[in-house]
Amino acid sequence: MKRIIQCLQLSALLAVGTPAFTQGTAPILLKNVSLIDGTGSAPGPQTDILIRGENIESIGKGIKSAGAREIDLKGKTVIPALISAHAHVGTLKGTTSTAENYTRENILRHLKKYQDYGVGAVLVMGTDRPLIFENGLRDSTVAGQLPGARMFSAGYGFNTPANSPASWMNLLLRPETPEDVPAMMEKLAQVKPDVVKMWVDDHGGGMKMKPEIYQAIIREAHKRNIRVAAHLFYAEDARLLTEAGIDIIAHSIRDKEVDADLLKKMKEKNVIYIPTLSLDEYQFVYAGKPDWVTDEFFKKSLEPGVFEMITDPGYGEKIKNAPEYSQNMAAFKTALKNLKKIYDAGITVALGTDSGAFPVRTQGFTEHLEMELMVQAGLTPLQAITVSTRNAAKAIRIDNEYGTIEKGKKADLIILDADPVKDIKNTRKISAVWKNGKEVSRGPLAQ
Repeated sequence: MKRIIQCLQLSALLAVGTPAFTQGTAPILLKNVSLIDGTGSAPGPQTDILIRGENIESIGKGIKSAGAREIDLKGKTVIPALISAHAHVGTLKGTTSTAENYTRENILRHLKKYQDYGVGAVLVMGTDRPLIFENGLRDSTVAGQLPGARMFSAGYGFNTPANSPASWMNLLLRPETPEDVPAMMEKLAQVKPDVVKMWVDDHGGGMKMKPEIYQAIIREAHKRNIRVAAHLFYAEDARLLTEAGIDIIAHSIRDKEVDADLLKKMKEKNVIYIPTLSLDEYQFVYAGKPDWVTDEFFKKSLEPGVFEMITDPGYGEKIKNAPEYSQNMAAFKTALKNLKKIYDAGITVALGTDSGAFPVRTQGFTEHLEMELMVQAGLTPLQAITVSTRNAAKAIRIDNEYGTIEKGKKADLIILDADPVKDIKNTRKISAVWKNGKEVSRGPLAQ
């Protein structure tokens, strides 16, 4: 009888406290990888990664684990999943970007596309709609309970007053006076945004947000412990915003090169800089024929009808003949120079692309193009990867769990067929994408 009782007690203990791997989910041991861990450290050759459940348990050479499922990845490179700290989700469909496109199905489709391209998380910068907050969709993606990239949100951004705002931006908060801001901020705070987004510049000749308005936005956000990101263009706006306490500059400074004084202030204020170089290249690149336009890795990322649109000769001619064509090319060159100066000054640079805002800013491919442009600006491939993983996680404040391949962090990673340190474009040679310790995609070309 005593023996029977002991057996029953042991069975109860096992039912309650058995670790996941003894319940049928064995730990996974990735063997012999070349590891780029996202911390900026040099790649580690012939490295093993032990994954237990959703997390990384250990990293080293010659790891052994009883019962682990071993996967030999000799010749492969492993990097953390990419993170985009400036993106847009849900409004893009075909050749349109509208509020009507914003459905649960479309959001999840976009997040799946990002995941296929190795993007594990995105921060949607100010164009979300009530759908994701009212039914827990945003929180479910963050928790990894739904397929696709994790979706973080800036909620509804702040912009200047407008009589006819674009349909997909018609929920933006548009204060006319500083006194309007506190109530608007209180309403926004209810959806728990990861940051507050505000459009400050004049969009090429329109209305610019008044300093007393953006100062009130920063002040009210900081009262609620929410950081603020600014859409801008001009160096002087960057200077004034930095002095006002801005946390994130969400686009490149493009009108002129940054000076030593601005660099010093940005560094002292711990401003994070998101260059969105690809946005600026997309402004003019289709006037010609970029070398990647017929690449399947690019074409797979496009919405239906967009390839035909951008390769139509009339489309390219319209761009080339536009009055702002030369200005856009000059702005791109300035953005490249400023990225290098800002990075070399020790200011945190994070990946962000503005992908998903319009059809030509394609989701997934653009994040890889952005890294190529960072290298074109003068960063090394290893630096570009760190910007796109650890630093982007820091920008969203999720670096305690994501952004690097380290013990205890989530096993969100990309397995590559070639070494991106030798050529940054090798990040596009995706063998597999992992999320929460499981393979979830073989990349876009396998879809």
